[in-house]
Amino acid sequence: MSAVRVFEAAARHQSFTRAAEELGMTQAAVSYQIRMLEDRVGAPLFVRMPRQVTLTSKGQQLAPAVTEAFDALRAAFAGVEEMVQSVLTVTTLSTFASNWLIPRLGRFQHLFPQIAVQISVGEQVVELAQSEFDLAIRSGHGTWPGLEAHLLAPNRFTPVCSPDLIRGAELAEPMDILRFPIISPSDPWWKEWFSAAGVPDVDLSRRPDNSLGVQQFEGMAAMAGQGFALINPFFFPDDLAAGRLVQPFDLLAESGRGYWVVYPKGRRRSPKIEAFRDWILSEVAGDAEKDCLTRGIKARA
Repeated sequence: MSAVRVFEAAARHQSFTRAAEELGMTQAAVSYQIRMLEDRVGAPLFVRMPRQVTLTSKGQQLAPAVTEAFDALRAAFAGVEEMVQSVLTVTTLSTFASNWLIPRLGRFQHLFPQIAVQISVGEQVVELAQSEFDLAIRSGHGTWPGLEAHLLAPNRFTPVCSPDLIRGAELAEPMDILRFPIISPSDPWWKEWFSAAGVPDVDLSRRPDNSLGVQQFEGMAAMAGQGFALINPFFFPDDLAAGRLVQPFDLLAESGRGYWVVYPKGRRRSPKIEAFRDWILSEVAGDAEKDCLTRGIKARA
């Protein structure tokens, strides 16, 4: 194949010298590859002249087919490269996708209309180095070998419920939440939150384990009045602002984990990855600024 590639360039240029320049080879190496191919074919392919080479009849017969084949290969590789650079594949967590990323994705596509975004949702960790995904949104401590990681938001959590659930009831202290149904009581973060609130050794083991698996569903169940859910306010700002969910206590407990955008270090210079990384970090910074303004307004009020 190396000799065929050299032949195609030499036939196109009608010059061993120009073929060598295009392929980054010496003229002697080009001559050697052509001679090997001629030995394989069993006939001369070029007429050598002092300052020029021309195709023999056998060379003229072979050149169009070889050129057509290499044109097809170039087009195929160009198509793959264009698709690789124009399609961004993201694997992400369910709640992050539904409650934060998808509602904002139009802004990214408005800024970068040449990049198509494909989202895959799942709770399983995808090994990016061994998959076709470009980047991922993960929950963890930010240390994954071989991956660049940028913190998006800490994993904070607090109990919320529908305003109808507690209408007419008095919640004077965190322990009062235990008078109401608890969504996903087997979630270990319930104990973490109660402990941070000064209520240690809370036992929720005798409650029905109506686990819903992901925050998205737990928040929906809370809005439907089914009980208290433990959620990260980062994912429910509109529901909290509109009063569909209420947060009886200001306490936000932290797990030490966070949500991160990650991608292989070897792909960190990819334009589409750089574009998405910078955009999502900008969106998160904008949210933090809005949150500070909202808290400031509430404090003054």
